[in-house]
Amino acid sequence: MLQAFGQGRQFVLQLIIDWLTYSVFKLDPGSKLGASINFFIYDSVKIILLLYVLIAAIGFLRSFISQQKIKSWISGAKGWGNFFASLFGAVTPFCSCSSIPIFISFLKAGVPLGITFSFLITSPLINEYLVVLMFGFFGWKITLAYIISGMAIGIISGVILGKMKLEQYVEKDILSGSAEEILEVKYKGIRQRILFGIQESNSIVRKLWAWVLIGVGLGALIHNYIPQETIRVIISKTGIFSVPIATIIGVPMYGSCAAIVPIAVVLFQKGVPLGTALAFMMAVATLSLPEAIMLRRVIHLRLIAIFFAIATLAIIFTGYLFNFLQKLLF
Repeated sequence: MLQAFGQGRQFVLQLIIDWLTYSVFKLDPGSKLGASINFFIYDSVKIILLLYVLIAAIGFLRSFISQQKIKSWISGAKGWGNFFASLFGAVTPFCSCSSIPIFISFLKAGVPLGITFSFLITSPLINEYLVVLMFGFFGWKITLAYIISGMAIGIISGVILGKMKLEQYVEKDILSGSAEEILEVKYKGIRQRILFGIQESNSIVRKLWAWVLIGVGLGALIHNYIPQETIRVIISKTGIFSVPIATIIGVPMYGSCAAIVPIAVVLFQKGVPLGTALAFMMAVATLSLPEAIMLRRVIHLRLIAIFFAIATLAIIFTGYLFNFLQKLLF
């Protein structure tokens, strides 16, 4: 029921944006410019609203739990922190950009950097929409293998990033003040806790909104000006190098994993190997230029580059693995 309610709200928002773009602005719905502007307005509004609501809600919830408790839960997991973060990511229906507010909240709560990345990688890679679509298109074997491999990518990448000790590349002003507020302030009622969440959301969204607009603008251009047929031709003619090329092509693009499943199906039906098609889908879902631009306000460029490099290599390896196991999965 909640899923249907969320889809209904997105449908209403899309109708409003369509009316604004095509009726008020008089843009041609069949043109690339019209589609790009529609995409830009819709995703900008959706992501900024989602950022605001999620950060406020998480701030409200964090007012009940001290930083020490969160840290003790993670340390008490005895090496399972990355697994639980990846599992949590798998059940949250967010795209790569929409996962960022929870990523920030984890950092604010003192969760180790590598564990937060396990969530950030897995969250857009696996969700209930994707599972339903993949089951319908590919069957249960490939769907199960994809879920396992997606969580493995998140867990292993997070562990590697955690071992590299890169905390100095997190922007200090994003994290400043949060721990002290949670530890020292004694909230007298629900109203104060709600106000804390709203204040925290105001603070973070003011720092991020411009980066959201820049990132979504780039995503809109890439989404509407790069033909799917061009992508298929490039990937299908690169032989053994098709997996890394498909992954590299997918990295800068922006879209939810559920939305990109039909494209992966078309690639596969056109003769592209299974692992190559899935590597393209994984790269589009997990990594994108808009995500990198939004993350720049939170972490330094060096850490973004390391994160993208490790995740890309993990996706390439998974793509080759699926190609090798393709006959067993059908």
